[in-house]
Amino acid sequence: MEFSRRDTLAMGLGAAVVTVLPFRVSAAADDKIAEFTGGAEMSDGGITLTAPEIAENGNTVPISVEAPGATAILVLAMGNPTPGVATFNFGPMAGSQSASTRIRLAGTQDVVAVAKLADGSFAKASSTVKVTIGGCGG
Repeated sequence: MEFSRRDTLAMGLGAAVVTVLPFRVSAAADDKIAEFTGGAEMSDGGITLTAPEIAENGNTVPISVEAPGATAILVLAMGNPTPGVATFNFGPMAGSQSASTRIRLAGTQDVVAVAKLADGSFAKASSTVKVTIGGCGG
């Protein structure tokens, strides 16, 4: 098999894109967290994220988050092309600061939840979900 100069350049460019893409997705998730927290430090307690350890199908992965005293909770799927999944806002009359939903995951990845607590501090929880069939075109 012979490769022309154009074929070689195209394969090199493709390899570069495949190598750099995961870093851009991670950077997008970090940007979302920084935007939500304003760059503040996050503690590891105060929020509970419940997600399955193994998901048979990435199209419908059930998750729930709970953070007593939270005013908002941000949920991110770190490996998705668009990492922002949901933001839940809670008013002063909320009965509880919890939410549950189903999310779509492209493959095995971390799901992260960040809560803004009433005192202005932030809490973070994460869970790794192993996906056998991807939900975002995978």
